[in-house]
Amino acid sequence: MSWPERPVVVRAPATSANLGPGFDSLGLALALHDVVTARIIGSGLEIEVSGHGEETAAAGEDHLVVRAMRAAFAALGGQPPGIALQCRNAIPQGYGLGSSAAAIVAGLLAARALAGAADPPGDGLLRLAAGLEGHPDNVAACLSGGLTIAWMSADGARSARLSPLAGLAPVLCVPPEPLATAAARLALPAAVPHADAAQNSARAALLIAALTGDPGLLMEATEDFLHQRYRAAAMPRTASLIAGLRSAGIPAVVSGAGPAVLALTVTGRPPGAGVAASIAAAEGAGWQASPLGVDAQGATTGQ
Repeated sequence: MSWPERPVVVRAPATSANLGPGFDSLGLALALHDVVTARIIGSGLEIEVSGHGEETAAAGEDHLVVRAMRAAFAALGGQPPGIALQCRNAIPQGYGLGSSAAAIVAGLLAARALAGAADPPGDGLLRLAAGLEGHPDNVAACLSGGLTIAWMSADGARSARLSPLAGLAPVLCVPPEPLATAAARLALPAAVPHADAAQNSARAALLIAALTGDPGLLMEATEDFLHQRYRAAAMPRTASLIAGLRSAGIPAVVSGAGPAVLALTVTGRPPGAGVAASIAAAEGAGWQASPLGVDAQGATTGQ
């Protein structure tokens, strides 16, 4: 295999999974990006990281982008003599914003570009990404952009992409301290009442209708019965902010496993993004509110 001299640049978006009732299945790509520049070198491994997660530059082969690149190179039939990486990270890590999905997707796409893979990535790339991540919701949205539904079939991870309604204006609210996804999952019960599962199924279906056509349904559609109430004790400030936003008529959910909060405002429909940001500021405790667009493209590769 011949290796190019020019670097490749991958831009991977943040993602918010679950969106309330869509546990481990729904994902939304956000206009906040990590950028990875990768090139082939004569030998060894060089990693530079700026922004969030600067300390991960010392991880070597355990760095998640490197692990993803190695997996992609192995699937394509060979490893390069050496890799040099520059990672510029804008996605906060440990807040439920898909930072690990962005790293995995960036590594897979960078390796494919460097190896000159000409075949369309297809479902195989999603399955490889989901295998590294452990679940498909964030990686599906990161790869495809927009709103995605991900599920596991007999053949592995699959996804469907939908276009969110025009004017959807998410407001991302980030607290000062992160929470490990593993810790958040430990708060979940092994089983839930059948009635709660039925209610959640209805809300998840309703959420698709709300996000793609009728924003008037968003408050009821974002009501969750599977995970948020069980995680509230582990992140009380997150639960408090969500309660404050929802009492003001703003659909708000835990972003992924938290502790970040996503408020789903719609341009031209009050209460808007400014109100959501004001409520977050009034909560104190260092909340940072950022209005964001929806990333419609998903991860992109260039020179």
